Amino acid sequence: MNDLSYGTRNKRGDWAPKDRLETAPLFVFPPQPIKFLKWLPAYFLPWNVLYMALAGLIWFYLTPSVGTSKTLAPGWVLYLLVRNSVMVLLIYGLLELRLYVKRAQGNHFKFNGKFPADHPSSVFMFKSQNVDNIIRTFATGVPIWTAYEVVGLWCYANGYGPWTTFARHPYWLTFLGLVFPVWHEFHFYGIHRLIHVPVLYRHIHSVHHNSINPSPWSSLSMHPVEHLLYWSDSLIHLLLPSHPLLFLYGLQVTGVGAVVGHVGFDRIEVGARGTIETHCYAHYLHHKHFEVNYADGTTALDKLFGTWHDGSPESQARMDARYAEKVARINRK
Repeated sequence: MNDLSYGTRNKRGDWAPKDRLETAPLFVFPPQPIKFLKWLPAYFLPWNVLYMALAGLIWFYLTPSVGTSKTLAPGWVLYLLVRNSVMVLLIYGLLELRLYVKRAQGNHFKFNGKFPADHPSSVFMFKSQNVDNIIRTFATGVPIWTAYEVVGLWCYANGYGPWTTFARHPYWLTFLGLVFPVWHEFHFYGIHRLIHVPVLYRHIHSVHHNSINPSPWSSLSMHPVEHLLYWSDSLIHLLLPSHPLLFLYGLQVTGVGAVVGHVGFDRIEVGARGTIETHCYAHYLHHKHFEVNYADGTTALDKLFGTWHDGSPESQARMDARYAEKVARINRK
């Protein structure tokens, strides 16, 4: 497939979409109903539908019974850890294998034209981005993800929190499921701005930003403190009436959604002519420029606070001017 029909490639081989990024037509005034209806399918397909399907599979077939979850015991906790590890290994690993090891579509639709490479002066453990990223994913990322799941299921089994059922509150739970990805992005923006505070960035968030040219295994390559903050969006299910299916859905939005945001390709080729859009350009620009796109565009927070980068030369000029002003301000102190 000719990726130049969708975008352009510069002299360095980096690819970019032809169209500027736009934030979702959700928080706009006056409302834009036609634009909203045109955008809505992309909100659900394919990713949020996939996350809900995974949550349903996990809840109905791969989760310990309520009776088992009532008591914290090593057996079912270890089972969840192994189950989540296998899921991450399959989803993250297959994307890495297809796109970065086998390079099945070359650099078609790849934002950074180059593939990550090891270097003797690397900041990564064992001088390897992949090895470092995999160790961090399975050493702290998946265990902390699992810890949140254990706490949620234990609370549900013991009646701690305002849990309810679809039979009793079908409209509320449907609404909560529909808006959780929006809540996730509000939460992500907040904690993301927090860990970009210089002292927190230096000691915590810099671990994630070591992957300037991210690949799937970069997704959960974080400091443990960032992992703790990252999955704390799931605590909303202990504050508002919810159901374990939606709690598990939220964990998939946050956990599996991370790999979608770091896949490094605008589109994944499927068959001879088909593609699946990843919607990860906004986050790629964050990894490239550091101080833009703290969220992914579902909310308007980056636009509101002047940190939105839509991939255009005008956005680049605004970012450069903001950075120059910041440097000047620091030098005046």
